[in-house]
This record gives sequence, C-alpha cells and structure tokens, in this order.
Amino acid sequence: MIIGPKIYGLVLAGGKSTRMGKDKGLIPYHGMPQRDYLYNLLGRVCDKTFMSIRPEQQNEIEDNIEVIIDEDKFRGPYNGLLSAHAKHPDAAWLVLACDLPLMDLLALQELIAARDPNKVATSFAQKEDPLPEPLCAIWEPKAFEESLSYLANGNGTCPRKYLINSEVKLVFPTNPNVLLNANSEEEYKEAVLKLAVE
Repeated sequence: MIIGPKIYGLVLAGGKSTRMGKDKGLIPYHGMPQRDYLYNLLGRVCDKTFMSIRPEQQNEIEDNIEVIIDEDKFRGPYNGLLSAHAKHPDAAWLVLACDLPLMDLLALQELIAARDPNKVATSFAQKEDPLPEPLCAIWEPKAFEESLSYLANGNGTCPRKYLINSEVKLVFPTNPNVLLNANSEEEYKEAVLKLAVE
C-alpha cells in the first residue's frame, strides 16, 4: 500500500506549440485529440484528472473534461503546474505534456508503482541520458512549495533544472518510446511511424 498524498492527473495543454506550427494537443494520433487521449489515460490511474489550459482555450474543451485555467503568474510549464497546485495543494500531480504520442497505460502504471512520496518527485528518464522528465512525472506537494521558493530566488523557470537539483526518484520505462516528444514536424512523422509498427 502506497502511503502519500492522493494522485491527481494533469495534462499540460496550454502551450503555444510554436515549433510544431499547430496545436500539439489537437493532433489525433489515436483517433481523438492527443490532449483528450492523455486525459482519458490519466483518468484510469488517478483519483481525479484535469486539463491545464490558457483562458482562451475554454470554449474548445468538451464539457465532460475538468479544466484548470492557467493563472499566468509564471513562465513556461510552471504556469500550469503551479496553477494546478494552487487549486489542490494537498494532491500529488501526475503530470503529462500533451506532446507524448506514444505514452500508454502500462507506462503510467509503472510510474505509479515506482512512486516514492518521500522524494519531491518520481520522474521518468531515459537510461542513456538519466535526467528527469519533469512533464512526465509525479510531483509531490512539497515539490511545488519548494518550486515557489526556487522561482522567487531567481533560479530560472525550468522545471527540469529544479528537479535535477532536488531529491528525485528516476524511473526507466520498459518501453523508452513512451518518452518521445513530438515537438516538430520531423518528430511528428517519427511518432506516426512508431505507432504504425506497434
């Protein structure tokens, strides 16, 4: 039995997708917008699930999806992370970026099974480059409190840099392809090819 705060799921779908040139969250890798696909996946393993969005995205989200509107107090992914924490400060958050087309249920179950609530986060990483993937990780409540101080001290706005300098449990997924980020047209094509093979 895992002891620790309840786990809520968060799909980060509020980015501008400038490198891709179109909204990454809307790409239908699995027959539906990717942000909806990940939301449904998280819903199978988390106590509650939310989608993190910008205010102007509200009208495009279906009614059955619970959203957290970015408060726009921070830069980059921290905007969504800390907006979620402000709404539910007692929850741990299993966070997924919306540009993970090969993410699957087995990988999420692996991450949750390996969770260590005594660390600030439990994060996926690649064996050949063992750095935490902050947008494919379980963030414990204390990680957000520490992050607020980290940001206030002018340490930059990169969640990965915060995790690198913190006590994090790294988890190497059985299928490393689940960590493929599709941020560009080339990576999109690579993801589609890999999905066709699986």
